[in-house]
Amino acid sequence: MLLWPLLLLLMLLLPTLALLRQQRSQDARPSWLYGLQHRVAWGALVWAATWQRRRLEQSTLHVHQSQQQALRWCLQGAQRPHCSLRRSTDISTFRNHLPLTKASQTQEEESGEQPLPPTSNQDLGEASLQATLLGLVALNKAYPEVLAQGGTARVTLTSPWPRPLPWPGNTLGQVGTPGTKNPRALLLDALRSPGLRALEAGTAVELLDVFLGLETDGEELAGAIAAGNPGAPLRERAAELREALEQGPRGLALRLWPKLQVVVTLDAGGQAEAVAALGALWCQGLAFFSPAYAASGGVLGLNLQPEQPHGLYLLSPGAPFIELLPVKEGAQEEAASTLLLAEAQQGKEYELVLTDRASLTRCRLGDVVRVVGAYNQCPVVRFICRLDQTLSVRGEDIGEDLFSEALSRAVGQWAGAKLLDHGCVESSILDSSAGSAPHYEVFVALRGLRNLSEENRDKLDHCLQEASPRYKSLRFWGSVGPARVHLVRQGAFRALRAALAACPSSPFPPAMPRVLRHRHLAQCLQERVVS
Repeated sequence: MLLWPLLLLLMLLLPTLALLRQQRSQDARPSWLYGLQHRVAWGALVWAATWQRRRLEQSTLHVHQSQQQALRWCLQGAQRPHCSLRRSTDISTFRNHLPLTKASQTQEEESGEQPLPPTSNQDLGEASLQATLLGLVALNKAYPEVLAQGGTARVTLTSPWPRPLPWPGNTLGQVGTPGTKNPRALLLDALRSPGLRALEAGTAVELLDVFLGLETDGEELAGAIAAGNPGAPLRERAAELREALEQGPRGLALRLWPKLQVVVTLDAGGQAEAVAALGALWCQGLAFFSPAYAASGGVLGLNLQPEQPHGLYLLSPGAPFIELLPVKEGAQEEAASTLLLAEAQQGKEYELVLTDRASLTRCRLGDVVRVVGAYNQCPVVRFICRLDQTLSVRGEDIGEDLFSEALSRAVGQWAGAKLLDHGCVESSILDSSAGSAPHYEVFVALRGLRNLSEENRDKLDHCLQEASPRYKSLRFWGSVGPARVHLVRQGAFRALRAALAACPSSPFPPAMPRVLRHRHLAQCLQERVVS
């Protein structure tokens, strides 16, 4: 309970220190005043993280009690009357009164229901605060200088840290002006700072858009840097930017920022492709770190092992309240009883069920996890796929993970090609199956290949048949037509993400949909096909 008074004291102290600092000469180097400000902020963060770590240890050792407390938190915050539930945290009573619902956008629009309200900052739950505090400390432990002055820059409007902290970001080393709402200004601040050690972005797909935009607008940005200050250092920095861009995308980040060590993004659905593309090209040689796994309902998993190359996440027993729905192969729609975290079995796969605090709705998120270990009595999981990203025109059910693997194998057979992005549409969405069997329309963004031959296009269909016996059978009998692959021009997926962000019910950010269910989104890619 002492945490919040301490944080309140910091909120009062740090702006005062910042004001005193602003009164000093603009040419002055960081002084004892900045050092004091930084030490106070960092000391408070470490203290708060230690306190949260102890709470996490206790909650994971007493999982059932912790989940009952999380359930009580949800019931007490409900905005609709469930009086009988508010007086009880009995799990059976809770399940009987509240049936499972789906978070499917398609069902929302078809039924006329409103989408679940987004979780507010006040209702993010303890997992968000733990992810931010423990993540910052873990990041500093692995890379000791990233939180030093001028060591970190964020290049997107969204942040990878789930819970905003009550002190200015630049107090702990972030360059730029706090509160900036201009993405171009954020990028320029980062480009003016050659000593960066950590690069932050909301998600990997957003960072991918930043680097693609940097290639397109590099000359304009270099000119803005040179014009912003007539001094020699910035003119030299502008020349360095031009030289780095001329050498191509591979290793660009380290040419721009030679001391860069790590890229920080928030893990969520549909990000793996962007992480692979960034790691192979622009961010080659850099580590990636995500403090948590997030969905539209909030933070679902904490990353307690940042050294792992593939994200493993602890499902926290604190708020928000999480249940596990067993996934049965070939019977994903079959009703089943949910389990609590302590009942999870290693090696099994489960769909996550999240209780929305505002509407008091038990929502099937569609995110499927596989239990790969345990932390005290809580499961440690790897995220596998999203059920709402399944393709099915004849009941074949091609899951997100299966399709991504098939597409990756196909692109690997296209000489010189590197997959940057993809999106899928069932042919009925675009009315493209008239006179032919239903099929998939697949839109890809590539680097290293300007045109797709018919042989290239056929490889994806062959890989899908190898991966799915059901799909192969339907193709043999002609019930399903071959997948049609289209190459889109640069910027197509950036336009798609802008359209997604404008949709009130869209999960982006943080999750990036790979199967598009609405015509206007599919047409956003169709209109930008070049091959």
